[in-house]
Amino acid sequence: MGDVDMVRALGIAGIEVAFFGYPGDPARFSRHVRAALPWIDHWEQRDELMAALVAFAGSQPVPPVLFPQTDPSLLIVSRHRDQLRPGFRFALADADLVEDLADKSRFQALAARLELPVPRARTLRPAPGQAAPDLDLAFPLVIKPMVRSERWVSIAGAGKAIHVAGADDLAATWTRLVDLDADLLAQELVAGPESDIESYHVYVDDDGAIAGEFTGRKIRTYPPRYGHSTAVEVTPIPDVAELGRQVIERLRLRGVAKADFKRDGQGRLHLLEVNPRFNLWHYPGAVAGVNLPALVYADLTGRPRPRVAPVPATVTWSKPLQDLRAAYVVGERPLSWLRWARHCQTLSGLAWDDPVPFVRGALWPQLQRRLQRLVRR
Repeated sequence: MGDVDMVRALGIAGIEVAFFGYPGDPARFSRHVRAALPWIDHWEQRDELMAALVAFAGSQPVPPVLFPQTDPSLLIVSRHRDQLRPGFRFALADADLVEDLADKSRFQALAARLELPVPRARTLRPAPGQAAPDLDLAFPLVIKPMVRSERWVSIAGAGKAIHVAGADDLAATWTRLVDLDADLLAQELVAGPESDIESYHVYVDDDGAIAGEFTGRKIRTYPPRYGHSTAVEVTPIPDVAELGRQVIERLRLRGVAKADFKRDGQGRLHLLEVNPRFNLWHYPGAVAGVNLPALVYADLTGRPRPRVAPVPATVTWSKPLQDLRAAYVVGERPLSWLRWARHCQTLSGLAWDDPVPFVRGALWPQLQRRLQRLVRR
């Protein structure tokens, strides 16, 4: 229940995959995918989704292992874990903890109780006729939705947050926020580019032992501010690893997780969020010597765990077409980006022994759209 990077991480370990995701997703074309489930919307067709999953599990000789990679798939599996448990195997954090980490307001409250190093924040509920509040927070702020939606995309585009420089900026933005009709989180900004975001990745087994871990940093995002990752790097960062362990221990988390931190100008780390699910980082992590999905699979199926590198290698990852665009927006010349990309060890959907996901799932749709625009001219 994810993307081509999770498929690749599993494929590296020789694990065959049944893929559930969007139609046309590059992962559907991977040689590691042995079955593809018809797409069913997580929220709009929840009963149909559950019925399809249960039916698929019943058709298998042994219970499959579930790997939820997106927030919707994580919440669906967590909230229906009792219904899914007879037919599937999965490693999830405690149900209440999943809800606390998925909801930004609940996470803020949890972080306060556990004294986690998060930026100060307040919950907002913009309403018609209501003026922008006088917040007891220091500007600039970032405003994030509790749950991203199509309405949010219409206001913020591809960005995960909106930048608010001061009180006048908040007042000017407020009318647009009212139209969202949704709960929001206003949070004090940790100054600096997205490349100052560093992360800790871990799998904690049922006994509370760390079975595998690695750290990394973002290189580029699109959009450049508050965007989605287009290039990242797995690399040792000792203080991120140490603080990440402390956070996971305070949360008493089991299963997989990613803790995102941002380093400020004084070198201090601020916790932005904790995601208790699988993610794109697990592909470069596997190449670096720490294959977290494979470790989970081994534990759930009773197989020997794969070897874990004591010191993970430095490995870069990029989503080529999107990263080229991200680099261009910040002024990097295409030739310079190509020289960098030549030495990028992992490319999303593109591997010499599995090139079809990139060609059919990423490159061909882009070419089709360009051809259609030329025809319309």
